[in-house]
Amino acid sequence: MQQPLTEGVYYILLALYEPRHGYGIMQIVEEWSDGRVKLGAGTTYGALKNLQEKKFIETLAGEGRKKEYVITALGKQIVEAEVTRIKELYNNGRKIIQAEGDL
Repeated sequence: MQQPLTEGVYYILLALYEPRHGYGIMQIVEEWSDGRVKLGAGTTYGALKNLQEKKFIETLAGEGRKKEYVITALGKQIVEAEVTRIKELYNNGRKIIQAEGDL
C-alpha cells in the first residue's frame, strides 16, 4: 500500500503533468495554493531527487541549463491513488459533518 503523499510532493507531481524546471514548479505550486504552500529550493530539489529514484518522474533530455522534469505513467498512477484517498477523506468528513447538523 502506498503511503499518503505530503502536500508538497502531491503538488510537485501535479505540476509535472507538464514539463517544468525546479523554479517553475515552486512558482506554480505557490500560485495554485494561493500562496499557502511555498516550496523552498532545498525541499523542491530533494523531493525531485527522491521522486526520480522512485521512478515517479523523469528528466527530459535538453540542451538548456535548466533541467526539466515530467511525471511518468507510474507517477500518474500514484497521483490517481492519492486523489481517490483524498476523496474518501472528504466524503467521510462530509457525512459526519452533515449527520452532526441533523441532530
